[in-house]
Amino acid sequence: MNKLSRLTMIALIGLSLVVCASDHASARSDDPLDAYNVTWETPSKDHNGSMPIGNGDIGMNVWVDTDGDLWLLLSKTDAWSENARLLKLGRVRVRLAPNPFVEGAPFRQTLRLRQGEIVIEAGAGEEAVTLAIWIDAHNPVIHVQLESATPRRLEAKLDVWRTAKRELTGKELNSAYGLQGAPFPVHVHPDTIIEGQKDSIVWHHRNEKSIWENNLRHQGLEGFISKSSDPLLNRTFGGRIEGPGLTNEDATTLKSSTARKRLTLAIYPHCAQTESAQQWIEQLNDGAARCRAQDLKTARRKHRAWWKAFWNRSWIRVTGSPDLEILTRGYTLQRWVTACAGRGVHAIKFNGSIFTVDGAGFDADYRAWGGPYWWQNTRLPYWPMLASGDFGLMAPLFAMYQAMTPLAEYRTQRWFGHDGAFIGETIYFWGMYTNTNYGWKRPAEMHISELTNRYIRREYTASPELMAMMLDYCAYTGDKSFLDDTLLPMSDSLLTFWDQHYETDAAGHMHMYPGQALETLQDAENPTPDVAGLHWVLKGLLALPPQETGSVRRRFWKQLARKVPPLPMGEGEGKTHILGAGKVHGGRGNSENPELYAIFPFRLYGVGKDDLETGRRTFERRPVKGNHGWRQDDTQAALLGLTKTAADYLVGRAKNKHAGSRFDAFWGPNFDWIPDQTHGGNLMMTLQTMLLQADGGKIRLFPAWPKEWDVDFRLHAPQRTTVEGRLKNGKLVNLNVTPKSRRKDVTVMGSN
Repeated sequence: MNKLSRLTMIALIGLSLVVCASDHASARSDDPLDAYNVTWETPSKDHNGSMPIGNGDIGMNVWVDTDGDLWLLLSKTDAWSENARLLKLGRVRVRLAPNPFVEGAPFRQTLRLRQGEIVIEAGAGEEAVTLAIWIDAHNPVIHVQLESATPRRLEAKLDVWRTAKRELTGKELNSAYGLQGAPFPVHVHPDTIIEGQKDSIVWHHRNEKSIWENNLRHQGLEGFISKSSDPLLNRTFGGRIEGPGLTNEDATTLKSSTARKRLTLAIYPHCAQTESAQQWIEQLNDGAARCRAQDLKTARRKHRAWWKAFWNRSWIRVTGSPDLEILTRGYTLQRWVTACAGRGVHAIKFNGSIFTVDGAGFDADYRAWGGPYWWQNTRLPYWPMLASGDFGLMAPLFAMYQAMTPLAEYRTQRWFGHDGAFIGETIYFWGMYTNTNYGWKRPAEMHISELTNRYIRREYTASPELMAMMLDYCAYTGDKSFLDDTLLPMSDSLLTFWDQHYETDAAGHMHMYPGQALETLQDAENPTPDVAGLHWVLKGLLALPPQETGSVRRRFWKQLARKVPPLPMGEGEGKTHILGAGKVHGGRGNSENPELYAIFPFRLYGVGKDDLETGRRTFERRPVKGNHGWRQDDTQAALLGLTKTAADYLVGRAKNKHAGSRFDAFWGPNFDWIPDQTHGGNLMMTLQTMLLQADGGKIRLFPAWPKEWDVDFRLHAPQRTTVEGRLKNGKLVNLNVTPKSRRKDVTVMGSN
């Protein structure tokens, strides 16, 4: 079944990408986005010179190597192995004869953003050839279309590297994070290639084993096994490759029967849990038949229309210097990467998304930190989706965490003996901690709820931050169904956990202990991220219309709000600042700034709010400073109106791409892997926040904007509002607010 059909049509951003040096070129065009298409004038040495493309669920890394081979590295958002590793589907090598990609011949590979396609042109005159590569925005099919002045033959060969069972050991075991130290060997299992095909290549990887049941049993949750189903067992993923006039030379190779001026290749990826491999093959073939029955020209027209609407949804184009062109390019291409992987069943993987390639001596299935989701990292590509209007892209994140709720509630009862649910910091997509973090070897006296990993053992901040993001989603979209079916029921469960988990002190406040502030203050009382988060979320819930939430909920929220302790504050030189926790036992275990969570993600302090100076003092006192990976100093500086700091950090972030990758938005590895989605998400969020800040019914333009930065923009704000304008030489040339009734709520703060 086509998973894209289940997802909401999304909105996205349109932007400009600078063209510079030999790897970028632009044709004259009336479309400002065309100037920022990525163009390479030479083939690439290897996979590090690949371009990403996707339809939200299916992805590819595409490159032509110096030998003249076209490579397609295939991926899918739900290709989870038996060990919960997100694997590639395989590689396809395409060869043309005669070969147009010979050394010295003209060559151009272009990522055409508006059209959602990659076009490769080579040769001249009678040797000219053009390949158009696109992944249908509406259907699960990859298209490669060739037009040549001279008839050519095509060979497509499937390349799989999982050919035999082998054990993961040493550093490679990090890509199966959560199984380090397991009392059993961790294996990679082989793919299966279907023999006997006449006009197609068919292959799959099928999970005959699964870590899911062992994961629950080891953590004392065996009682939940009968209440659910294993999400890994019998999961099967692979695909079918075919094309008119192509016949099998062997099980992994298709060749043209005759030379032609027009050739097409279609690849149909598929993933499903089926009772048998044969049932999966039948589903695959049925899906291919449905795609094949569609008119190709019509499908491509609809595909392009989707991308056109997607880019027209919003944009930011900053000009004025080469550094700002680099910034705009990074913003634009991060939008592309996010959209290419953002409509799958599961949330975007922060550590490489679906665009990992071979690296550090390992194959393309490798990614540091493996398959689990860290909330602190996972959230960062999602916060910018609000201002860009990409609300549909947020659906997989919310759905994934909502699906965990029954298990999370069962775990709370089993571990703590009370109601409600909490979201752990590091979890598999079904909601459980990894067994490595829980502890393979546990002292006999250790309580069932204790984790041996001190970095995350009592970190519950994901719960209030997810609610905060959902509140903003409701504010931006006005989606009543989401409020009723997702936000309110999830808040009921998550807030019940907080209400029942801690004892109260003499003042009637929760005494949040034992606790911790992020991964850094690992033994702390009243951790600031949780205190700030509950204050922010309860304020937001109580601001919802009473008729939409009900009196019972409102009484509970008010009662809980009274129980939340005050934000921990300190004093130095007669002036106050925010502390990381009410009381800290021991030192620092990581390099976060928990006190700054009161600025972002929980916006208690900022431009236009009370006591801005306390927020700024806290920021200046922060013990750890940085602007790469998941560090969010640049966004926090923007929220505080610290223009120079935000601008300097942001430009530095935009320049900090992975040196070994040719594509401009392949960041990392930083703390994680390549391409690092936390780095790109922070880049997007900072630029948006410097330009526009909105909450409490107000919209503030240019709250942290340098006077020398010219900008053309269109962004979204709460109450289904869009704000469009252009700033030139420090003056707002035009401003359009939709609906017009919201114009009165806009404050133009000017550039600084």
